[in-house]
Amino acid sequence: MTQIPRRRCLAALGAFALASVAPAARAEAGAPRVLRFEHLHTGEKLCVEYFAAGGYLPDALGAVNHLLRDFRTGDVGAIDAALLDQLHELDRLTAGGRPFQVISGYRSPATNQMLRERSGGVASNSLHMRGQAIDIRLAGVPLATLHDAALALRAGGVGYYPASDFVHVDTGRVRAW
Repeated sequence: MTQIPRRRCLAALGAFALASVAPAARAEAGAPRVLRFEHLHTGEKLCVEYFAAGGYLPDALGAVNHLLRDFRTGDVGAIDAALLDQLHELDRLTAGGRPFQVISGYRSPATNQMLRERSGGVASNSLHMRGQAIDIRLAGVPLATLHDAALALRAGGVGYYPASDFVHVDTGRVRAW
């Protein structure tokens, strides 16, 4: 598994902070990409380098898939690498280095149906079921700031849920609600 030690994670995040000052360094296609997660329902934490030397790291993607599994059923789905890249850009735009607090990642069809029955706001063909959506907060970043950064990316759908304290981002068509 490509879970990296805290010291190495902090060093990598420091390098990303420097890259945000030097756009040429950031534009390097093969530059490593690191994400930090804290799953609010399971308590699990992950700091993972998921991209390096110009490619996605299969073991790291597996670790992310496991962390972002349907916490209600334990079902694991494949998370879209483009969604991880979107999160990486959100991290960069919001000063970086903080863990994404995960409310919901992958959802099994059974969980999605159960949530639809409880709430009118859950899509019948949710991108969560395809590993293309995530509901998040970003530690230390105001929700409105995270929402604005997600909109600025124009990389997919962005839902704003201030009453529930999360932002939804996905890799579907560009839209907002």
